[in-house]
Amino acid sequence: MAGGIGSRFWPFSRTQHPKQFHDVLGVGRSMLQLTVDRFAAVCPPENIFVVTNRDYQELVHEHLPELPADQILGEPIGRNTAPCIAYASYRIAQRDPKATIIVTPADHAVLREDEFLRLIDIAVAVAQANDVLITLGIQPSRPDTGYGYIQYMDEQSLPGGQVHKVKTFTEKPNLELARMFIDSGDFLWNSGLFVWRADVILAAFHHYLSDIAEVFEEGADMLGTAQEEEFISRAYSRCRNISIDYGVMEKADNVYVLPADFGWSDVGTWDSLHRIGQHDENDNVVSGNVLLYDTSGCVIKTPPERLVVVQGLEDYIVAEYDNVLLIVKRSEEQRVKEFVADVKAKKGNGYN
Repeated sequence: MAGGIGSRFWPFSRTQHPKQFHDVLGVGRSMLQLTVDRFAAVCPPENIFVVTNRDYQELVHEHLPELPADQILGEPIGRNTAPCIAYASYRIAQRDPKATIIVTPADHAVLREDEFLRLIDIAVAVAQANDVLITLGIQPSRPDTGYGYIQYMDEQSLPGGQVHKVKTFTEKPNLELARMFIDSGDFLWNSGLFVWRADVILAAFHHYLSDIAEVFEEGADMLGTAQEEEFISRAYSRCRNISIDYGVMEKADNVYVLPADFGWSDVGTWDSLHRIGQHDENDNVVSGNVLLYDTSGCVIKTPPERLVVVQGLEDYIVAEYDNVLLIVKRSEEQRVKEFVADVKAKKGNGYN
């Protein structure tokens, strides 16, 4: 899934060039490329599908030239994750109705890839053998209010004992509730990573999101043909904006979670980059041509061709990209969306 704008990562992530197409981690590969690299040992290029906005199809092709054009699926408009997953699932089911599907966002960081692949192998084996919907749940390291939480039941596990039945999903809680979840020991962060068979997820769409299933069933024979783009335009105009979590996962009775700890971050905010980035001796995470004086706890990401000198800042974000400079306290980064809205009202699309 590579269609989001990532506005909380502004000004680095912009409408014309979202964060999944940037080298956010400073390793020479974009987030999208790192995602595909991560699955090289699991899935050959001919089995990889990227769902993105039509405006980004050419960008996806530039970043992933090894993918055939018909595996880059363009959405005419964003409709959240349920229609996105339905589109890809129906295309994959055409090839193999029993195919095992791994759903992953294109903007996640994984620091321990060997452990990630070990857990993916477990999830794939369980999904192939059982009619279940599996999500990977991240072992929480703090009471974070920015993630959804999954409560699971230790006493109800599939054979092998590692995949547990889900009891409840809770959307982003307040801090007090998040602390209670952490203390209980049976809650995980909702990663947005899913594993299931094509026939199982399509059955779930029919049962819980029948309106979306009906739309795609009507034109299923057009997928993979010259009529696909026209059909998808009509289909998306009839699909409601709904997430797979709310539409299916929170309602289905065959949802299981695999607890995971592989150095995960959704890299959704500047502060998340501070948590996973390489820190200097003063707790700064820096990418760019930068000289620091009396500065600590900062995230600084600036163009390499521009020399930046910073003095006397503590716990700030300093980010520049494409003629926009952002300087904001890390504790106030939730206001970035507010800033973006104001910029749109003032300057128009050139700055968003």
